[in-house]
Amino acid sequence: MANYASGLVGSIEQRVDKARYVAQQNGLLALLGTAMRFGHLMLGPSQPAEAPPEAMKLLERRYQDLLARDLENVQRGDYPRDLLFQIPWRYYARQVPSTLFDIPRVFRRVKKRDPHELPEGVDLSAYPKYYRRTFHWQTDGWLSDDSAKRYDIGVEILFAGTADVMRRQALPPLVRELRHREHPRLLDVACGTGRFLSQAHRALPNAKLYGLDLSPFYLARARKVLHDVTDVSLVAENAEKMPFANDTFDAISSVFLFHELPRDARRTVMREAWRVLAPGGVFVVCDSTQHAESSELSHYLRAFAELYHEPYYKGFIDDDLVGIMKECDFEVESSEPHFLSKVVVGRKPRRHS
Repeated sequence: MANYASGLVGSIEQRVDKARYVAQQNGLLALLGTAMRFGHLMLGPSQPAEAPPEAMKLLERRYQDLLARDLENVQRGDYPRDLLFQIPWRYYARQVPSTLFDIPRVFRRVKKRDPHELPEGVDLSAYPKYYRRTFHWQTDGWLSDDSAKRYDIGVEILFAGTADVMRRQALPPLVRELRHREHPRLLDVACGTGRFLSQAHRALPNAKLYGLDLSPFYLARARKVLHDVTDVSLVAENAEKMPFANDTFDAISSVFLFHELPRDARRTVMREAWRVLAPGGVFVVCDSTQHAESSELSHYLRAFAELYHEPYYKGFIDDDLVGIMKECDFEVESSEPHFLSKVVVGRKPRRHS
């Protein structure tokens, strides 16, 4: 009887969580989707043609599948339920005034089609040429504290409240790989403001976390996001030449990096990940969906490159991550689409005895 009562309470809690979660995400979709559409009207000299009906249907189905997968991951124990409701509402609310104030500057930049308006006083020679631009037309590119403060709310608007949901689809393969190890070492490449590392800490509290990013400004923000995580190290270095010894990490993740790299840099970063990953370890990449598994979304993929300043995106969508992983000697174990993203899991082969 006690087991039945416990199961009944658990079932009720799950139903309440599901209702609350779906209401949260659908509310964000309505609110932020409206903001995104308004932004699209203001961006660019012309709007792309209307999407074909089959693309709309696929997007709607993938959105519902994403929410269902998120809930299933919690039920399976891949990450705790509080991640479903981790949105930092107060922090985002504090960023709204500066974000709104910045909109005219963004539109002026778009009108001039000038992606090189970067802050004075920053030593640009310390960064590769491809990095010295205002990705997404965002003010200061990756090179200021203000940019780092506004980044997360901007990405959530761009993806209508699903950015964190898509990020954490990279957690299950990492959790399955590391959950039974005492102190596994996990590196997040291009960790940015630390959102994914924060999720990883909740799912793998015993893991030793490392974050690498080229922007010291974004790492400064990450230190605040991860203020309650004691076992984390953040390093400001180029992922094309990681400052780690061979075979250092049990697992490596990378979230939304590769679409912002030129073709050769993608492969250089991938090979560096292979080098610093221990034999038998996994490399989990979450990035934009591509033509290889989402040809029906070609309209959206090409429109994204047109509306936003994503100079390497057109090349990326035809440069399948599965193929890059194989090219760099990973054994690819899975590749799954999740709404507008995909998660690819590769394993570094074990050494032969």
